[in-house]
Amino acid sequence: MAGPDFESEIKQLTATMHTIEQVLDVPKMEREIADLGEQVAAPDLWDDQANATRVTGRLSGLQGQVDRFHELQQRIDDLSVLAELAAEEADAETLAEAEAELVRVKKAVEGLEVRTLLSGEYDEREAIVSIRAGAGGVDAADFAETLMRMYTRWAERNKYPVEVYDVSYAEEAGIKSAEFAIHAPYAYGTLSVDAGTHRLVRISPFDNQGRRQTSFAAVEVVPQLEQTDEIEVDENDLRVDVFRSGGPGGQSVNTTDSAVRLTHLPTGIVVSCQNEKSQLQNKAAAMIVLKAKLLAKKKAEEAALKKDLKGDVAASWGDQMRNYVLNPYQIVKDLRTGYEVGNPQAVFDGDIDGFLEAGIRWRRGADFADD
Repeated sequence: MAGPDFESEIKQLTATMHTIEQVLDVPKMEREIADLGEQVAAPDLWDDQANATRVTGRLSGLQGQVDRFHELQQRIDDLSVLAELAAEEADAETLAEAEAELVRVKKAVEGLEVRTLLSGEYDEREAIVSIRAGAGGVDAADFAETLMRMYTRWAERNKYPVEVYDVSYAEEAGIKSAEFAIHAPYAYGTLSVDAGTHRLVRISPFDNQGRRQTSFAAVEVVPQLEQTDEIEVDENDLRVDVFRSGGPGGQSVNTTDSAVRLTHLPTGIVVSCQNEKSQLQNKAAAMIVLKAKLLAKKKAEEAALKKDLKGDVAASWGDQMRNYVLNPYQIVKDLRTGYEVGNPQAVFDGDIDGFLEAGIRWRRGADFADD
């Protein structure tokens, strides 16, 4: 690639970054980081553990977003210098290095640009993710656990804090269900495109005859509540059950009945939490999740947008949104966007940004089509 092409490409990247900075309002994010930093430094921060978790999670998520923006700006500046050096010295090796970096930077900028498409009412919120094993027996339970690992690995890659509220382990392997929060700005808007039914096809490791098995798991994503959200829960509408926290294989991991299950009788919504040490803390955490789900239900009913908020989570044949095929060939394909990759293991290890970005663009296009 000749020098003038580099100059044009870098100017375009710089212009795009300027637009991203305005849309995301990076200076506002930096002001909030400073304010949260003061709150974190307060000696009484952990007197209120729920608030402390919220504050530290928000700070970590915001700092990660701002760092990502500035690091990308620096890469563009460094690329400009590298391209100039290659042109001045007519160095083929340096030129090849600059070309490779240009491709990587363009991809990174495109990924960051997708964030500007997240303009829904709750898109900027943190996310509560629920995963439930569907049809497929023990394979489905194993698949559900694999999906949980996939999303937590994705969060780790992006340095987003994860707070696990509840995991219900299956008897033989895997999990029946799980509930966890990802504390990061725009986590809901980003992950909500993954809500729906996921389908796995593979040779079952649990079948002694080595037969191919199809199994399903449902992913639900709801936005984290904020103090301005008005969701009141009448204690008379709740059934509260307490039980001992459980681990893999049905083992008890707690000698007291500290885990809490809340059932909202009018809607039938059930939420459990066993992550905290005390019954009181678990009830408070479960109430956060319950209110978030009630908010999603309320807004979905008001706007008739249930699929947008929660996705289709029947977890059975005919309604899947993504296929993970390990046999007779290997591919992961999103059935809505057509985006696919041929390395399922990388996907299961948290490399899902391509699917999320394609989903966000697809949803944005669908929204325009509906208008």
